Amino acid sequence: MATSLLRVPPPQSLLRPLAVPERLLLGPGPSNVPPRILAAGGRQLLGHMHPEVLQVMDEIKAGIQYAFQTQNRLTLAISGTGHCAMEAAFLNLLEHGDTVLVAVNGIWGQRAADIARRLGMLGTAGQHCPGDGHFPLCFMQGLVRHKPSVLFITHGESSTGVLQPLEGLGKLCHRHGCLLLVDAVASLGGAPIFMDQQEIDVLYSGSQKVLNAPPGSAPISFSNQAREKMLRRKTKPPSFYLDMGWLANYWGCDGEPRRYHHTAPINSFFSLREGLAMLAELGLESSWERHRANCAQLCKGLSDLGLELFVKEEKARLPTITTIRVPEGYDWKDIIAFLMDNHAIEITGGLGPSVGKVLRIGLMGCNSTSGNVDRVLRALRDALGCCRRSRL
Repeated sequence: MATSLLRVPPPQSLLRPLAVPERLLLGPGPSNVPPRILAAGGRQLLGHMHPEVLQVMDEIKAGIQYAFQTQNRLTLAISGTGHCAMEAAFLNLLEHGDTVLVAVNGIWGQRAADIARRLGMLGTAGQHCPGDGHFPLCFMQGLVRHKPSVLFITHGESSTGVLQPLEGLGKLCHRHGCLLLVDAVASLGGAPIFMDQQEIDVLYSGSQKVLNAPPGSAPISFSNQAREKMLRRKTKPPSFYLDMGWLANYWGCDGEPRRYHHTAPINSFFSLREGLAMLAELGLESSWERHRANCAQLCKGLSDLGLELFVKEEKARLPTITTIRVPEGYDWKDIIAFLMDNHAIEITGGLGPSVGKVLRIGLMGCNSTSGNVDRVLRALRDALGCCRRSRL
């Protein structure tokens, strides 16, 4: 009887085996997942309140504290991507009518401003900052004029390839009664960041970049000052799923018995734990140096090919993502397609304000190797020659 009611047949595509090609992911993320992390994510599920899972969560917390260089008690991984952590930071820190100042040095500043406006924050200001080390003067007027509760800035702006200096910014914010919120999705593990020493109040990242885990979990940490501000809220956060009070309890950050909040992505946690373990085994300083050296090798090779680096100053370049100007006479889409079709290598075009202007090459985590630098340079040399010939 029930069978006769069916009107939609089984999709033929689902009756075929899953086919996933092998590609070298050298875009701005996600990165390729090493076998060790793939194996961890493929382990059998456990219940999200099992003591073994809670132990893994504790190990993740310790790994995040190491990666962030913080002793903050309120440190955890959100069940979602970096965008989810961005929203969680805003909606927990701020209430309707609060003021936030957003430093716009690429698409992530633009999106942060969009999120803040959607949440009803007042006085959201787009503050363009060049990423050249002169930010105190850049931000001083905004802090004085808007008197924000929070200043947002992106440490590693993946759309432009700029590494934003942070020294002194936390101290400047605190002098003006403001908390500092930093996006380190594209920079964590690839460039030095010191949450406590740099007086960062909220720091978040993602699992799929240098940590080489699949996307879907986002490390985040809150300073004591940020935690106290959340405790003084007059209203509840507008999201139950991202309510940091509930999440802090589930992650064992509040000293109370852990309670069920949501069914966590257990296998994503297994993967994230291994990604953090691999970073700890390598060591932060070794990871920073590896990314710096391979970025320098890549930049030299790109210059030797006659390509123009988008970020002129070496100190302002993001070690994990290198941007080059689209060479004159070429369509950036042709170059990207050629590398994908002929070399099984992914690089990408610009994003947000850099669309049509740049090509982006990512070297993150285990993908950051001298061999991968040589491989992408050979592919680019091939692409430039072939694409040019096709236009004659």
